[in-house]
Amino acid sequence: MRLIDDKIIYMLNTTIPTESFKGQVDTNVQCKDLFHQIESEHTQRRQAITKCLNVTKEKVMQLKTLRDNGDENPTLIKNLRKEQTTLRLLQSELNIEEVVRKRTIQVYYERCRGFYKPHINT
Repeated sequence: MRLIDDKIIYMLNTTIPTESFKGQVDTNVQCKDLFHQIESEHTQRRQAITKCLNVTKEKVMQLKTLRDNGDENPTLIKNLRKEQTTLRLLQSELNIEEVVRKRTIQVYYERCRGFYKPHINT
């Protein structure tokens, strides 16, 4: 899902024409379309991670409730630890996503700021 972030430099190079091709391409429209594509991808990824995070939180809460009610089953404890690890990984992934987003927006802004200036919520 991070393909657009991985290829942002390439996409900007193909979006912004060189001096010899400036008249043939509307760079404003190209930069605007690229920005909306970037924002859409970031929103989809953030929503997917958040959904997984919420599902995992719910599982952890259920397993903790079972444990607190006196169920000391080793399988239950193992599953609780596994879900807690998954929860921490997903929270970490949300932080990583924010770093990737900021980097992509910064690179985008450096190259497209003269053509399209979006309202960016950083």
